[in-house]
Amino acid sequence: MRVFTTLDEIAAAEGEQLGSSEWLTIDQDRVNLFADATGDHQWIHVDVERSAHGPFGGTIAHGYLTLSLLPMLGAQIFALDTPGAKLNYGVNKVRFPSPVPVGSRVRASATVHQVTDVPAGKQLTLGWVIEIEGGGKPACVAETVVLLLP
Repeated sequence: MRVFTTLDEIAAAEGEQLGSSEWLTIDQDRVNLFADATGDHQWIHVDVERSAHGPFGGTIAHGYLTLSLLPMLGAQIFALDTPGAKLNYGVNKVRFPSPVPVGSRVRASATVHQVTDVPAGKQLTLGWVIEIEGGGKPACVAETVVLLLP
C-alpha cells in the first residue's frame, strides 16, 4: 500500500496507477443493508425470487452501493497521512457499465489523475475502476475529487 505523508509526495504521483484492492464478495446482506439505509428497495436488488426471473438472472447490487465501496477499497490501495484535513469535494464522472450480480467479487484500482493548487491547499483528482472478477466490463468507472488542506 502506498502511503503519502506530504502534499508534495501526492503532487509528484500525478499520473501514477496506485494499485488494486483485494477482492470483495458482494453478498445479499450487504445489498439489503444498503437498501435499508437508502430506502431503495427496488426488486432487482432485494427480491431474490422475482430477480431470478428478471433481466439479470438474480439480484444485483445498487450502482451507488458499488460507488460507496471506494473509501473502503481505496484504503487498501493508498493512505493520505498528510497533516491537514482531507475533504470529499465531489465526483466529476461516474458510470456503471456493468451490473454487479450478488455473489460476485469486485475490486478497485486507483490512479492519480491530477493534483492542482487551489487557495485552500491541493485538489486531488483520482480515477477509479471497480472490476468484477471474470467480468468483461467494469462495474464502475469514476473520477473523484478530494480537497487536501495543509
